[in-house]
Amino acid sequence: MEICDVTLRDGEQAPGVVFSSEEKQEIAGLLDEAGVNCIEAGFPAVSTGELASVRAVASLGLDAKISCLCRAAAADVDAALDADVSMVNIFLGVSDLHMWCKFHEPREKVVASAMDVVEYAKDHGLFVRFAAEDASRTSMNDLLVVYTACENSRADMIGFSDTTGCLIPTEIAAAVENITHSSRLPLSVHCHNDLGCAVANTITAASAGAFQLHTCVNGIGERAGNAALDEVLVILRCKGGVDQYDLSLMPKLSSVVAEASGIQISKSKPLTGEYAFSHESGIHVAAMLEDPVTYEYVPPELLGRQRQFLIGKHSGRKALEYVLREMGITANDEQITRILEEIKARSEKKCSITFPALRELIEKLQK
Repeated sequence: MEICDVTLRDGEQAPGVVFSSEEKQEIAGLLDEAGVNCIEAGFPAVSTGELASVRAVASLGLDAKISCLCRAAAADVDAALDADVSMVNIFLGVSDLHMWCKFHEPREKVVASAMDVVEYAKDHGLFVRFAAEDASRTSMNDLLVVYTACENSRADMIGFSDTTGCLIPTEIAAAVENITHSSRLPLSVHCHNDLGCAVANTITAASAGAFQLHTCVNGIGERAGNAALDEVLVILRCKGGVDQYDLSLMPKLSSVVAEASGIQISKSKPLTGEYAFSHESGIHVAAMLEDPVTYEYVPPELLGRQRQFLIGKHSGRKALEYVLREMGITANDEQITRILEEIKARSEKKCSITFPALRELIEKLQK
């Protein structure tokens, strides 16, 4: 199993997102440091600037394989060769809908033409992954015909793209099992998040036999985005025992990509969101002071983070006592009771209880 991160390509296809060459290089370096196996650096046929950016990433000498996106056209493969990548992702819309809307030609002719491009890329020494775009809305018989053509054309890997994010886990499991039982080539999966199932579908596909999993940092990408890198990796670690990736780099990657993309993540996003390891409820905090496992499945230390206890409307006495100790403040029982009452009163008026505000409140009460 391996991870192919497509942040620099599909992530950049999110509306309004453009990564500079320097940003692409920084993100690629962090992905490589985290142990990501393959990095899709961009779509060099888009522009001369994009080609130069992909070439810059390819020249970094990273351990990860550097890939780029290509249409089923020889000119796109030439651009990939110019960018000096070692791997190409040649894609073709294979559903009846895509065939009709894009090509207006018989399926057999379109597929045969695409296989000529696969052969062309192989003849030029490239590792070729052939991605079936809109595979999730393509009949299994048509998909298997395309994948057989890929084998005959010497492709190294085949891809299944849930381009519109229309599948749920049971559906992608059935598709992946069928494909892996029918084809000798390793299968990659590319899941979009339109129904909120991208991460679940990606993990399910891995369980069903998919070899390469596509991800994006922060789950960015077209429309609702793609499977989030950090979430896929943590699930693989916690549920599958996959221990080959450095999860402590996920917060830094998240921050760098958020800054470069201009897309800030939700505070409640799993794992890298500001509140992912924050606790306010008094019942929760009291139990966690005994053992954090009571209300945390993933230890924050796994991602190089720390849990924090916040003070607000739902805070209890034990939580407040703990926070006061951490702040180096001593208060008697009566003061703690009055502080809690004031905290709850302020919180119900939607006033945030920051630590400076808490310190000011305590000093006022103690006077």
